[in-house]
Amino acid sequence: MRLLNNKGQSIVEITLITPLILVALYVPFDFGVLIFTGHLTQNAVRDGARVASNTDTMTNAKATTLATTLFNSLPQKLVTGSTTKEVRIRYYATGAANCAEFVEVQAQGTYDFFLYRLMTLFGFSPPNSISITRTTRMAYQFQPSTNTGLCTGVTASGTHS
Repeated sequence: MRLLNNKGQSIVEITLITPLILVALYVPFDFGVLIFTGHLTQNAVRDGARVASNTDTMTNAKATTLATTLFNSLPQKLVTGSTTKEVRIRYYATGAANCAEFVEVQAQGTYDFFLYRLMTLFGFSPPNSISITRTTRMAYQFQPSTNTGLCTGVTASGTHS
């Protein structure tokens, strides 16, 4: 005699396929948020470098103030729950005669995965977090136009972590 009731089979199939569908949907979303966080961090660093390169006289106090402002403009996903987050601004103005002065701004932090950890359901051991570091250099606006090479010595610096 043939069984005509297949309702139990559908429930078993849905139960088996649901974790695969969730991973297939959520893991790319987590990587998309990671890429977007890196993009926002790069934009913040670029804006910080633009402001720092237009500062009249760069001092340690001004560099620290700019670093604090930049730190506060970083994406929340990079800052919240992160164990290593830092913004560093350096002004290079000493070295060879007529060297090209420039400002270097660096932001680094840790992005904590959330949905990527679903891979543990299938026996994989994904990383819990990934480091994001972005750096931008810009020429210092207030300098002589005759430059022979890049300056190598740090004149002013500021850090916020």
